[in-house]
Amino acid sequence: MCRHLARLGPPAALGEVLVAPAHALYRQSWEPRRQRHGTVNADGFGVGWYAEGDPAPARYRRAGPIWADLGFTDLARVVRTTALLAAVRDATEPGADGEAAAAPFASGPWLFSHNGAVKGWPGSLAALAAGLPGEELLSLAARTDSALVWALILHRLRRGDSIGEALADTVTEAAAAAPASRLNLLLTDGGTIAATAWGDTLWTLTGPDDGVVVASEPYDDDPRWREIPDRTLVVATRTDLSLTPLKEPPA
Repeated sequence: MCRHLARLGPPAALGEVLVAPAHALYRQSWEPRRQRHGTVNADGFGVGWYAEGDPAPARYRRAGPIWADLGFTDLARVVRTTALLAAVRDATEPGADGEAAAAPFASGPWLFSHNGAVKGWPGSLAALAAGLPGEELLSLAARTDSALVWALILHRLRRGDSIGEALADTVTEAAAAAPASRLNLLLTDGGTIAATAWGDTLWTLTGPDDGVVVASEPYDDDPRWREIPDRTLVVATRTDLSLTPLKEPPA
């Protein structure tokens, strides 16, 4: 349960994307317009962005609500980037792990966020967790469903899967193990965005000034926003966007 957004495009200040629009992610922390589960996203927030010439993203995360962090608005005013991923959090279990549980999670060039909840957590994914190497389980970023989903994706990325393949296969596997889960996932490496619509809203915006934006909901009323059908994988670059239906796991 959260709202998240990723963008690739011309250089822009973080605040131009996350704070300034009429219904920006900043405002969605207390007044989302299309959130189906939960009403306030005040259990943490984070933003990750890429600096020119450095493949590893920087992150700024906090355990509290985004509107209470005066340092963030100052940071967002001056930091400019061509690629970012940000999220505001409504925790499944409030208070669990604090800042460590706030998206985006990160490793190497990747940033990741999960909007949703794993049904029957933690037992429902026990078999999948057991398939991970011990060192990967011991290095989980937090004791949350999102952190384990990230570990499953990261395992695939490290063995060479594309970001689209890693998301699609993890969603299918997790949905089979935990039916009725909500698995809207968002992943970027700074050059490509991959996302899944699985149980909650997902929208895209493309244009010369915006580049490509993939978000839980529109941050303004621009008519170019396009709603993504449920059970869909989105893969986007600055110049291309593709949609692929995701198969339901066998009953």
